[in-house]
Amino acid sequence: MAMTVLSQTVDADLAGRVDLVVRQLSGFSRSQVRGMVDHGCAKINGGPCDDPAAAVVAGDVVTICFNPAQRYHAKRKRLDDRTFSIEFEDEHLLVVNKSAGTLTVPTDRNEKNTLVERVSIYLSHSRRKQQAWIVHRLDRDVSGLLVFGKQEQIASRLIAQFKGRKPQRIYTAIVAGVMSLDGGTFRGHLATGNNLDRYIARPSANTEAAITHYRVLKRMSDTTLVEVTLETGKRNQIRVHLADCGHPVLGDPRYQTKQATHSRWIRKRIALHARSLGFEHPISGKVLNFESSLPAALEKFLAGSC
Repeated sequence: MAMTVLSQTVDADLAGRVDLVVRQLSGFSRSQVRGMVDHGCAKINGGPCDDPAAAVVAGDVVTICFNPAQRYHAKRKRLDDRTFSIEFEDEHLLVVNKSAGTLTVPTDRNEKNTLVERVSIYLSHSRRKQQAWIVHRLDRDVSGLLVFGKQEQIASRLIAQFKGRKPQRIYTAIVAGVMSLDGGTFRGHLATGNNLDRYIARPSANTEAAITHYRVLKRMSDTTLVEVTLETGKRNQIRVHLADCGHPVLGDPRYQTKQATHSRWIRKRIALHARSLGFEHPISGKVLNFESSLPAALEKFLAGSC
């Protein structure tokens, strides 16, 4: 069907919000008008308009170009949520950038406002009323990329990839001290103490094999910028391995705490960021790769280091 084009010069009575002008021009409902604006059907003085509440004054020309047979639905708005931002989303999964200070999932204390809860709230606003299915985790005080499934079977397929060590997971860390080697691999078994801290132990039925690769990116006067690649993904793995070699992550409150303290690291977070995530899409099989910029706290520290 041919598109319909209508224009209106705003007079004093219509001055105000553009959606009121579009509604008068089209005769559509408020929700339809929001949908038209979201889909780029409206222009003000020939320029694009993407905000239904955009102001118009007397003399402005509002133009709409639309298909009268189409029902325009308003696009779902992303929630303003400080715990995460969305890097990618389709009907099967979404990749988010977690903020430091946010638990991925509740512990036995049943904490509120965890990442899985906040993402599920976001998904509940969709027409399908979906929820977030956990695939992997980041420590509370670590920021960076995580993938969630929108259905249980999608999450299960992604979890199988992680168990098979297929996804690429690269982190950036600022550690205490100057590392002497340019790179290497940490191999060991992790055990869990009564206080839930992790430590290196001899292999047994109660330990987990952990493999971490690292590469020095930059040496500074008393700290080192390190790239870390996970082969396995055990809880606290990176933090334990780096602390065990005498270079704990700055700000770490659990492992080599005294050594992890630095006069210029004043943030209540760990200087560890999940920077890169790559995996196969569980439906299409396409390889997806995502990158996340360093948080401001890490950038600021590096800018002041030499």
